[in-house]
Amino acid sequence: MMTSTIFLSLLLALLPCVQSEITLIQPEAETGHPGGSLSLTCKTSGFNLGSSSMYWIRQVPGQGLEWIVYYYSSSSNNYAPAIKDRFTASKDTSNNIFALEMRSVKIDDTAIYYCATDWRVGPPMIFGSGTQLTVEPRQKSIVKPKLSAFYPPKSSSKDAVQAAVCLASDFFPKDISLQLAFGDKPKADVTRPSVLKPD
Repeated sequence: MMTSTIFLSLLLALLPCVQSEITLIQPEAETGHPGGSLSLTCKTSGFNLGSSSMYWIRQVPGQGLEWIVYYYSSSSNNYAPAIKDRFTASKDTSNNIFALEMRSVKIDDTAIYYCATDWRVGPPMIFGSGTQLTVEPRQKSIVKPKLSAFYPPKSSSKDAVQAAVCLASDFFPKDISLQLAFGDKPKADVTRPSVLKPD
């Protein structure tokens, strides 16, 4: 009888720990099309969503993590300039869902999107498993890149080292080869491999 009582007491003591396990569940993948809209969801459990700070963080292929949304409430939030006015975060506390509504999506929005929380003040943050979002043309047709050129200011010195920058964005597929030519200088070939190819 004593053994059963001790076992029951231990079980009751451990029960709150089991119930308080933090989980952030996300769909594995989503697909969108340029100019379209879609929603990413994050199902939460083990903590009070309504009183917790939440985040959306993304990782573009070949790059590091990029913070895009901090969200506590409709009156306390912050968005990265790249997605501001296009993406809107929200909490559905009745269903414990943290969502990201995405409008006017671009090919450059292709990334893995992680929801995260720091429900306890300070590190470590807790991340969801991530949703792979792929934004691609409906017919997978070729989308010509938008090109922007930035030229260096003129220099009176003949020995000055100058550099020009050519920025290509919003193109599909993600393979690109550029030729840069400056007057009588030799052409320079620049190739960017596809970020959509499997490893």
